Amino acid sequence: MSIDTRPPVAKAARRAGPAPEGRRSGFGALNAGAQGLLVVWALVCVVPLLWAVLTSFKSDREIFTNPWALPTEWHFDNFVRAWTSASIGRYFINSAIVVSAAVLLVMLLGAMVAYVLARYEFRGRNVIYYAFVVGMTFPLILALVPLFFVVQNVGMLGTYHGLVIAYIAYALPFTVFFLTNSFRTLPGELIEAAMLDGCSHAGAFFRIMLPLARPGMISVGILNFFGLWNQFYLPLVLMPDQDRYVLSQGLAVLAANQGYRSDWSALFAGLVIALVPVLAVYVAFQRRIQDGLAVGAVK
Repeated sequence: MSIDTRPPVAKAARRAGPAPEGRRSGFGALNAGAQGLLVVWALVCVVPLLWAVLTSFKSDREIFTNPWALPTEWHFDNFVRAWTSASIGRYFINSAIVVSAAVLLVMLLGAMVAYVLARYEFRGRNVIYYAFVVGMTFPLILALVPLFFVVQNVGMLGTYHGLVIAYIAYALPFTVFFLTNSFRTLPGELIEAAMLDGCSHAGAFFRIMLPLARPGMISVGILNFFGLWNQFYLPLVLMPDQDRYVLSQGLAVLAANQGYRSDWSALFAGLVIALVPVLAVYVAFQRRIQDGLAVGAVK
């Protein structure tokens, strides 16, 4: 038996040396394949979206005769007809009211719950946290029938606040799960320093920890906005009043009615109107989303 007396630096230098030619060519082929898949995936996402936008400016006849060509004449009146005659404007305002209220409340409640779960030691803390985690896995379709009778019995069926409460219950598990990991990455010494300076628990949360968790708050707020704006099953069951339909319900009604009337151009215009807020939010906050998703990945 002999002892390896070679310095570890030599081993490190040997490990840090250039990769063999075969390995480098393998990495290059793998990188090219990954980039090719990303290009294909980008085309799959962008081409239908671009086609829907261009189709919304065509006439009904042109949609069927030249579906892949550019519009010969840009029909902006399609959007006016969709906004007024098809009531897309009213549905748009209803969605804005319900989704904005739900996102604000779920962010406030979710941040408070996540902060307590992340920073306070008490019995049953893990049980509560994993209850929220299990809540994310529960299929929404199974909860629709009992949820309908609960909302009906409390007199909130067909009301804005009834739908807002249902949206909050739907988005709260994901919000708590996301923000709990975000609050755990923040330095706890700041809370102790605030307490020594006479700050209350609520003051430490609202004045110190909540501003520090802003990247995670923005990210989960945007993700909640996407999910609730496109939500269809909850308003379908809980909002029978047609004057208070949200945009997803209105588009379904528009697809049925305009299909019978052969007004396909107004239907595509309505789809583009529904897409605009989602695209605008994502384009405006895409860097915030990426930064927020990275919070908690590295401690």
